[in-house]
Amino acid sequence: MMTATPASSTDRRAAAPEAVTCDDLVRCERDARGVVRLTLNRPQAFNALSEALLDALQTRLDALAADDGVRVVVIAAEGRAFCAGHDLREMRAEPSQAYYERLFAQCGRMMMTIQRLQVPVIARVHGIATAAGCQLVAMCDLAVATREARFAVSGINLGLFCSTPSVALSRNLPRKLAFEMLVTGAFISADEARARGLVNRVVEADRLDAEIETLVDSIVAKPRVALAMGKGLFYRQLETGIEEAYADAGETMACNMMDGAALEGVQAFIDKRPPDWSGAR
Repeated sequence: MMTATPASSTDRRAAAPEAVTCDDLVRCERDARGVVRLTLNRPQAFNALSEALLDALQTRLDALAADDGVRVVVIAAEGRAFCAGHDLREMRAEPSQAYYERLFAQCGRMMMTIQRLQVPVIARVHGIATAAGCQLVAMCDLAVATREARFAVSGINLGLFCSTPSVALSRNLPRKLAFEMLVTGAFISADEARARGLVNRVVEADRLDAEIETLVDSIVAKPRVALAMGKGLFYRQLETGIEEAYADAGETMACNMMDGAALEGVQAFIDKRPPDWSGAR
């Protein structure tokens, strides 16, 4: 259950989580606001991304992508770690290049599904996030970590360069800092991760859910359609040249401006009153 910031008793009842049927490997909660929490549930394996866990997470994300009632997704984890990357024991059980290509393609699809969701995705990080687990943090739109959390792309310590995690890492961190992590395999602290741009906020463990709820409250107060347009544009423009990016951004803003939520927001600003987005998606 996500810990809410202080609210009236009526608000707390409205936001109370209700259980949603979900694969045992990915527990799922959803509240009345449309805030969904997916919890990786392989604590005995430090939530390593087995094929089954990747499948379960993909299934849940695909369902959320088709649900217009979802406003925010939080990815959390059970046990002592956020995610220790791929399941190395499972990987060694079928050592063939074809198998590894399928596995990494499966993981890549899941990571891209996170980016393509129309709503913000927040990583709730505690313990360690290593290799593909660090990649998962980097692929989430936002990340909040406990002060004790640690991060690494440590495959190089096993003779395996973390190539797929490098795609996400290099899009979050400055190049030299990302490359240093990749070639040394060294852990960095949560404070270092924040300074380098991998996470947004670092808090004490007992404040983790409250800090995430602060972010969630800020997001759900905004029109979903504007966030959906903005998130899509944000990632598209990062991968294009600046001229194409400005053209895409201008078209996106024009479409956004014609939406009822933006028209109401601008008029409310002119009228010096709070916007009424009660009818906005």
